Amino acid sequence: MDSFVEQLKRGTEEEFTDESVWDGSAVNTTSSSLPDIYLPFLPRYLLHPTTRGRKATEFQETKKTCLNYIQDALLQHQWQRAAEFMTNYLETLENTSAEKRMAAPEVIWRIGTEILCHHSKSSIEEFNYFAERMKNLGVKTYLKVCLEHVFHLLCNGLIDDAYQNLSLAEGWRYGEQTTAQDKELKLIQAYKGLLDYYNWAKKRKAVLELDGNFADSVEQEMHSFFRQAAVNLKEIIKIPGVWDPFVKCYVDLLEFYEDYEEVRQVLSEYAYNSKFPPNPNAHVYYYQFLKRQGESKKTLMSVLKILHEIVPSHELMLEYNAMLQKSKKRKNHRLGLEIIFTLLDFAGWKEYVKAWSCLAKQIKQILENSSKHLDWVTEEWNSRKDWWPAFHFSHYLAKRNWQENESLACEKALVAGILLGKDCKYFRYVSHQGCKAKKEKFRTMKKYVKKHSSTHLRASDVLDSCTHL
Repeated sequence: MDSFVEQLKRGTEEEFTDESVWDGSAVNTTSSSLPDIYLPFLPRYLLHPTTRGRKATEFQETKKTCLNYIQDALLQHQWQRAAEFMTNYLETLENTSAEKRMAAPEVIWRIGTEILCHHSKSSIEEFNYFAERMKNLGVKTYLKVCLEHVFHLLCNGLIDDAYQNLSLAEGWRYGEQTTAQDKELKLIQAYKGLLDYYNWAKKRKAVLELDGNFADSVEQEMHSFFRQAAVNLKEIIKIPGVWDPFVKCYVDLLEFYEDYEEVRQVLSEYAYNSKFPPNPNAHVYYYQFLKRQGESKKTLMSVLKILHEIVPSHELMLEYNAMLQKSKKRKNHRLGLEIIFTLLDFAGWKEYVKAWSCLAKQIKQILENSSKHLDWVTEEWNSRKDWWPAFHFSHYLAKRNWQENESLACEKALVAGILLGKDCKYFRYVSHQGCKAKKEKFRTMKKYVKKHSSTHLRASDVLDSCTHL
C-alpha cells in the first residue's frame, strides 16, 4: 500500500508533470527513478518497469499482463497485491502513444480509487492526495473525479470538506472541456444543492427549538440555504433522468413554504413526461403528495392504476386493492381480485399475511353472495392451477408456515381449501394441526371449506367445460 502511494507521489511530481502529459513530449524514465520492489509472485519482466530498450509491442504486452494481474487481485479482494501491481502499472502515464497516454489517467483513477476505498491501511489523507493528483492529470475526467472524491468524503462524514470540493468544482473552467463535461457540472451543482438542503434541514430543526432574536437569525440562514438549494435542485430535475433524491428534497423544500402548485407541477412532470425514463418512484411520490393534499379516491386510484401497470408487485397495491373493494362499481371489485392474485404471484409476497387475508376475504364475499361472481375466481385460478399448488400449497410449506406463523397458515389454508378442495395437502395438514391444538377458528374454517366444497367442484366443472369448448 505504501509503495503504491509513494510511487504515485514520485511518479507524478518528478516525472509525469502536467506539461509532459498533455503536450505529448517524451519522458525519459530510468530504473533508478522507480522503486526497486521485489514481489515473489511478480513475473520477472515486471520487476523493473521501464520502456527503454523495449519494442512498443513488448511494452504493450507487459502492460496488458500487468492490468490482468491487477483485475484478478481486485476480483479476489487482494487489495495489497493490487496496490503492488499498481506501482508497475503507473508507467502507462509515459506511454508513447498520445491516445493511450490520454486514456491512462482514467484507468489508474478507477483502479486506484477501488484499492484505496477497500485497503485496510488506506487513510482519508492518502485518498485526498490521490484524488487531487488524478484531477490534475486528467482534465477529461476532472469533474467525474471530483464527484468520486466528494462521495468518499461524504461516506466518511466529512460534509464540510465535501461541500468545499463541490464549490471549487462548480467554478472549474477548462476551455472546450467545460462544455464537454456539462452533464457532470450539472451533477456537481445538484449535489451542492443536496448539501444546501441538508444545511437547511438542520437550520429548520434549530429554529423549532429556539426562541427570540437568535431564532430569527437562524431562520434567515435557513432561507439562504433554501434559495441556494432550490436553484440547483430545480435545474437538475428539468433534465430527463432518474433524480429521486433531488426530487424528494426539492418537494420537501416547496411543501415547507406551502408552494403546493409548484410541487404538483414538478411531480406530475416527473411521473408523466415521456422524455423521462419509466420510474415507479415518480408515481409513488405523486401519489403520496396527492394523498397528503386530500385528493379524491378517484384521482388516487388513477395514479395507482399506472403504478400497477409498471410494478404489479408494489407494496401500494394492497392500498389500491382496498380502494377498489370500497368502490360501488363491479368492475373495480373484479380488478381488485385480479390485483391481489397477481400480487401473490411474486415470491416476495408468499408469506405476507395481509395479502392472503385480503384474498381469503374477497373469495369468501363472492361465495357468500350466491356465488354470483364465481367466474372471476375461476378465471384467475385457471392460469395458476398448474403452478400455485407447488408454489404456495405444498406439504413442506404447510409444516413451515404452521411452525413459523400460525395466522399465515390459517389464511392460506382457507384459500387452499376453497381453490383445491378439502383434500388439498396444505389444507389437510393445517386444519389437522389446528384441530389437534383445540383451536376453534380451525374447526370453523374446516366446516366452511366442507360446506363450500361443492361450490369448488362446480367451479372445476366450469373450467373443464370451458377447456373443451
